[in-house]
Formats: sequence, C-alpha cells, structure tokens
Amino acid sequence: MPPLVWRCRQHTFAIGARPLIMGIVNVTPDSFSDGGRFLDPSLAIEHGRQLVAEGADFLDIGGESTRPGSLPVPWDEELRRVLPVVEGLAANTSVPLSVDTNKADVARRCLAAGASIINDITGLRGDAEMPAVVAESGAGAIVMHMQGTPATMQANPRYEDVLQEVGDFFEERLRSLTAAGILGEAIAFDPGIGFGKTQDHNLDLLANLDRYRPLRRPIVLGISRKGVIGTIIGRPRPERMVGSVAAACLAAARGGVQVVRVHDVGATRDAVRLIEALAGRVR
Repeated sequence: MPPLVWRCRQHTFAIGARPLIMGIVNVTPDSFSDGGRFLDPSLAIEHGRQLVAEGADFLDIGGESTRPGSLPVPWDEELRRVLPVVEGLAANTSVPLSVDTNKADVARRCLAAGASIINDITGLRGDAEMPAVVAESGAGAIVMHMQGTPATMQANPRYEDVLQEVGDFFEERLRSLTAAGILGEAIAFDPGIGFGKTQDHNLDLLANLDRYRPLRRPIVLGISRKGVIGTIIGRPRPERMVGSVAAACLAAARGGVQVVRVHDVGATRDAVRLIEALAGRVR
C-alpha cells in the first residue's frame, strides 16, 4: 500500500510512524486556554518561532475564539489580527502555516501572504466560497466535524452513534470537496473533540479513531488542554499538559492520529519521538 501523503501547496508530507505536531498560535483576546497572551502580533510571531524551535512541524494561527459559547467576530477584525502574524511567520520560519478560519475572505488573504493550510471548524461548509478558495490555491484543508455552532454546540449534543455519524460526515465531505476541485491528497480530517460532543462522545471518539484509517486521509487531533482532559484529571487548564500529551500519544500509538494540534510542543515532541522509536517493535 502506498504511503499516506498530505499535500499542502508546496509542501508534501509522507505520513510515517511519528505523528506530526501542529503548534497553536492564538491571536485572540478570549480563547479558552491562552486568550490575550499573544494578541500583539510581535508576541504572536515570537511565540510561533519558539514553537518551531521546540519542534513544531506546522503552526496553526487563529484570530477567532471557538470555545463553547463564543460568538463570531467580523471578518475584517479577524483578518486584522491574523494577517500580520502570517506575514511575519512566513518571512521568519520555514514550516507550513495553517490558518484557523471559516471565512473565505480571511483564507484568501492569508494564503496570498504565505499560508499553506486552511483549518475550518465548519468543514468548509460555513462559507460557500471556501471550497473554491482552497481548490484554486492548492492549499491543504483540515475538515472538522462539529454539531451546531460554537455558540450552541454544547447545549445538548445528541447522536445515535457518534462514531458512525462522524465517519459518515468525513465520507460525505471527501466526496463533495473533491467534486469541488480540491485534491483528495490535500484533505485531512478532525473529529472535533469538544465541538458538539458530550464527555462520553469525546471518549468514544478518542478510543476509536483508528476506525477512520480506511479513508486513507490524515486525522488531526485537537485535544490540548480541553475540558475532556480536565474532567478526568481534575486540573485547571494551565495544568493539563501531561493529560493532554498522554491522550494525544495514546491515540497516535493506536494508529488513529497522524497530526496532533497542541499548545505544549516541546513535551509533545519528546513523547512522539518515543512512539516513533517503538513503532514496529512489538513481538
């Protein structure tokens, strides 16, 4: 079977035993974990460079909080926050840049400034122009599953079978987006931990992400410091690093995750190196 490949404009990744690390750069006043710390573009750029030095394979830059209960910000305000950071990091780092946005105008401008990936919590459904923007640019796309919107998603999430429904969503999106002109090899999927899921839904997904291997697309896991971790270990957000790394690495070691989106890049890098060293040695 040929290796799993993810194409993101000029970058091509052959996915191996080691999960790739996507470092988070939040340029927001209100993100759930580190909102406000890097609102100044110069601080955000320096933070991104530090994450690269710690071992990030990508950086994911976001200018709109999507925590439960959050409301969208106007596209021009989101662009004002993220564009200087994309420009600065494109000029000062060599790793691919992802932009966490569901607005086609923001995506278009950031891709022109040097971004290579669009990470869309709506699965490229929130803005009718987004599939064309991604297709025309050749960008990589992270297609996330979410029930509802950030403002409503945790009100009362319901599924008959969360594993089946998330899988059905991935299959439908793959068909629709390739029909819209996006290369299949440009698409990665995110199960959307914490986005319209209860604690049980989140745990069922985390324990069974290898179910989606037949899709032959990278699975991106964003679990860093989230409530599902805090509920289990009983620690506030700043103290969830160990739990976050453990959950991400367990999912990766089971073969269900190829990219981990994290705040704590250095600790995650050390852990995934162990996963790589141990791969294929079980007798």
